[in-house]
Amino acid sequence: MTNPARSAEGRARFEKVQRAVRLSARLSEIGFDDLEGLAAAFSELIGKPVGERFMVIPPFSTDCGLNISMGRNVFINQGRHFSDVGGIAIGDDVMIGPKVNLISAGHPVAAAERRTGIVAKPITIGNNVWIGAAATVLPGVTIGDNAVVAAGAVVSRSVAANTLVAGVPARLLRHL
Repeated sequence: MTNPARSAEGRARFEKVQRAVRLSARLSEIGFDDLEGLAAAFSELIGKPVGERFMVIPPFSTDCGLNISMGRNVFINQGRHFSDVGGIAIGDDVMIGPKVNLISAGHPVAAAERRTGIVAKPITIGNNVWIGAAATVLPGVTIGDNAVVAAGAVVSRSVAANTLVAGVPARLLRHL
C-alpha cells in the first residue's frame, strides 16, 4: 500500500510518529528494575495490554506503536527499533535479541516515487520464535512457529516453521 506523504493521511501518520517518539523516550527512561512500569509504558505505547510475563529492556523505539500486537511471555532485549506502520504481530513465547529491527514499511523503489509515499506490509512472528542479535526483518515477512533467525541476518522472505535461517539475505541453514 502506498500512502501520499503530503496528504491528510500523511499528516496523521506524522502525528502518530510524534506520539511514538515521545512515549518511546519515556519508556526508555524507566529503570530495568521497574518491570511493572515498563509493561505499563509499553501497553500505553501500543494502545493495548501486553501479554502476561512480558519483558522489555530499554531503550526501545518505534515509529507508530499502535500497530503492534503482543502475545504472552515475550522478551524484547535492548536497543531495538520496530517500524510498525505496516503492522507487527508477535506470537507467544518469542525472544527478540538486542539491536533487532522489525521494519514493516519503506519507500517505493522507483526514484520518482521515493519521497511521495510509504509502502507498508505486515510482519508476523509466530510462537516460540527466537530472533538473534542485530537481525533485521523486512516488510511482508512471516516467521513460522519455532523458527530461529540467527544474529545479523537480514530476513527479506518468509521463514518456514521449525527452521534456522542466517545470512544476508537470510537463507535456510537447517530444519529444527
